[in-house]
Amino acid sequence: MSKGLADVLVHVDQTLGHDRLASLTSTIAALNGVAVAEGHDAKPHLIIVTYDPDKVNSQDILAAVKAQGVSAELIGL
Repeated sequence: MSKGLADVLVHVDQTLGHDRLASLTSTIAALNGVAVAEGHDAKPHLIIVTYDPDKVNSQDILAAVKAQGVSAELIGL
């Protein structure tokens, strides 16, 4: 039985430019189980991720971010 979707906020330690933020959100969105990954230029340190916890967990999302050479931590919603 599906638990439904969950949200997590990824706090990025670096200041990312528009293209780098877009690339990172695309990488996250490509993960199996991620429904949406949104980052905005007005708050480039924050990425909101909506995901299916039956398919991917928040630690997998964080690992994907760190694999891109970005320092980050999770903030639960």
